[in-house]
Amino acid sequence: MAINRKDVEEIVRAVGGKENIEVATHCVTRLRFSLYDESKVDSAALDRNDLVKGQFSTQGQFQIVIGPGTVDTVYDEMIKLTGGSRASKDEVKNAAARKQNPLQRAIKTLADIFIPILPAIVTAGLLLGINNILTGPGIFFDEQSLVQVYPAWSDIASIINTIASTAFTFLPALIGWSAVTRFGGSPLLGIVLGLILVHPDLLSAYSYANASLEGTVPTWNLFGWHVEKIGYQGQVLPVLVSAYILASIEKFLNKRVHDSIKLLVVAPVTLLITGFLAFTIIGPLTFAIGNAITDGLVYIFDHFALLGGLIYGGLYAALVITGMHHTFLAVDVQLIGSEGGTFLWPMLALSNIAQGAAALAMIWIVREQKTKGLAVTSSVSAFLGVTEPAIFGVNIRYRYPFIFGMIGSALAGMLLTLNDVRASSIGVGGIPGFLSIFPDQWGVFFIGMAIVLIVPFLLTMLYGRTVVRRGEKVATAGAATAGTAATAATAATSAAAANELSSRSSVQASREPLNILELAAPLSGTAVPLEQVPDPAFAEKQMGEGIAIEPSEGKVYAPFDATVAHVIKSKHALILEHASGVQVLIHVGINTVSLKGSAFTAHKNIGDKVKAGELLLEFDMEAIRAAGLPLITPIIIPAGQEMVERIEEKSGPATAKQTGVLTIHLKG
Repeated sequence: MAINRKDVEEIVRAVGGKENIEVATHCVTRLRFSLYDESKVDSAALDRNDLVKGQFSTQGQFQIVIGPGTVDTVYDEMIKLTGGSRASKDEVKNAAARKQNPLQRAIKTLADIFIPILPAIVTAGLLLGINNILTGPGIFFDEQSLVQVYPAWSDIASIINTIASTAFTFLPALIGWSAVTRFGGSPLLGIVLGLILVHPDLLSAYSYANASLEGTVPTWNLFGWHVEKIGYQGQVLPVLVSAYILASIEKFLNKRVHDSIKLLVVAPVTLLITGFLAFTIIGPLTFAIGNAITDGLVYIFDHFALLGGLIYGGLYAALVITGMHHTFLAVDVQLIGSEGGTFLWPMLALSNIAQGAAALAMIWIVREQKTKGLAVTSSVSAFLGVTEPAIFGVNIRYRYPFIFGMIGSALAGMLLTLNDVRASSIGVGGIPGFLSIFPDQWGVFFIGMAIVLIVPFLLTMLYGRTVVRRGEKVATAGAATAGTAATAATAATSAAAANELSSRSSVQASREPLNILELAAPLSGTAVPLEQVPDPAFAEKQMGEGIAIEPSEGKVYAPFDATVAHVIKSKHALILEHASGVQVLIHVGINTVSLKGSAFTAHKNIGDKVKAGELLLEFDMEAIRAAGLPLITPIIIPAGQEMVERIEEKSGPATAKQTGVLTIHLKG
């Protein structure tokens, strides 16, 4: 596509000139910069630029949305103008990460480690919840559990408990795999490291307290140095620090050991050194630090329960915005391992519900149909434990629902901490979160659930209705001053407009089949508004209108007869062109460019002719989830296509090749 060189020069100038560009790359839709000083960016100049569809900064990267197809040409021209070298996405990502402060880097690192293992933790939490129902006394019978009344169920409960507790019993192995992968080492060595720390020959960390009181803790005698022979079940810090050491040693040896003997040297030496350090120095030191952190939190919530519930319960939603909520996963795991339960997770579950209730109330306040639909779907998502769509799509946008959600969760948080409500596992949030709570505390938890459902909903409704009513009164008063003559003129104009619209509609009705392009769902799943996509370039429709699909299957099909206009090198996105000239972008997942094509299999190439329903590409959903990346797939009609008049979206369940998700009205 031909572009104006002057517009590219203006982009370079607006980001502070070539001297301010450390590295730059691009993906299928946008330019990605790591800038030396983002304060030099001239946002107003970028807004005036015809090439620029949007701009934002995230995780140290400054991104400029150009649009599919065009961005390649713009990037090539920019490289010629600046004389810079081409960079990969990883180079930009690494350069951007260096600009984050230590706290931001630590939060991101923890998120990168814990998000990939969340599916295992959530599954374990759900199954432990089922076990709680079967074994909890007083749920179905007075002072007796279901398995006590019906002993035939006891072995069923035992099997469920074994399956459910495995993820927590061998949690160091999961963390070891994820952490060593994050630090650049071999994932297999990470798994082995985690298993070493929970070896059955070691005294279980769960038995350490009693053994210590009885003086029966086993030890190793290393030439007079007595080292406690204990495992680190349920501990986070020992395996995190050990994983970093292991990855560092492995990378050091890989650079210096000849390929012919690497197999005999690198892994054995790495594990031996790391294992010794883990049991002699890292483990005892981090075990003590972890217990000190746990004791400190327990002290605060024991002695200042109201304050603890008010702060954590009220501010948890704010932590979600900053991303800091990921750090508390490690704290929850530590509390479960050391104390047998966590008092933080119950407040998290109720905070989810509070934000969902506030978003749900907006259905009766806002008038825009798209926002109403988003309020419904995002509130359901929050009730099931995922609050980002409700927080970013609705509540933050209007502010007061977000605040009232925090007020409701703060009140409930104080109730929970006063009654020492705890969860035996983590991973299950929202309304299903009661499955994680100890059954004898369900009563208090359900009262807290009622608080977070009612208080945010009513406060949002009352305040929102007041604001809307006040706005309507102002508008009515202003309209009344216009006088009866203006009213009559308006009525006449409205009648004429109505007649014209009726006439135009009847003419269009006869031509509609020629002017409409129906786009069938290219994936199976659930179609949702673009506002739910956790990427501003898509959510703010900077590239164009469209819809997104939460996929239930890893296959993408052609939504109509088309030509493949473009396939991105990393195979996560492609552009199709209809015979009418309309182009459609299908972008699988968010930030999946970072996978470098490893989770994708493309079945078509640029220039191929495809029929509606033909398989275009396949993607590995589990691999994408394991990388901590969202699967939600935007389907975009790129802006600037002159033949497109308007677009209608259809949300809800979608079946690939069958369900219509977009109606594109063409001009002419």
